[in-house]
Amino acid sequence: MGNQIDQDSAKSEPKQGSLTEIDPRIYLAAERTFLAWIRTGLALLGFGFVVERFGLFLAEFDAVGSALKLPSNGFSIPLGVIFIWFGIVVLLVSAVRHRRYIDAIDRNEFRTAFGSAFAFSIAILLSVLALAMSIYLLKLL
Repeated sequence: MGNQIDQDSAKSEPKQGSLTEIDPRIYLAAERTFLAWIRTGLALLGFGFVVERFGLFLAEFDAVGSALKLPSNGFSIPLGVIFIWFGIVVLLVSAVRHRRYIDAIDRNEFRTAFGSAFAFSIAILLSVLALAMSIYLLKLL
């Protein structure tokens, strides 16, 4: 009988490191990840603004009638706006995903609820935009 009580109490008490006991470090890691995505979104916004302003600077420089003629096809302004929009999307999606992370952690379903598709899609889109910028800059040479 004493052995049965020990087994029942061992089943009902959460063990250290079990899924029923949520470690606060998990929440802190989710918060750090969210802040990293915010930094990424803000960097994209800032970079888009710089690229877009640089295009306006080149257009103004050309309009003044400078002796230095720079080839321009107006590509930097739309590219800068794309970076700004992309930064906005990253900020919005990261906020939604963070909320979902916290809810999944509370339900002990974190590992089964999320994948890496968002991070991979950002990496692919940034690679395409960087390739477009490098082609544009090579045409200026």
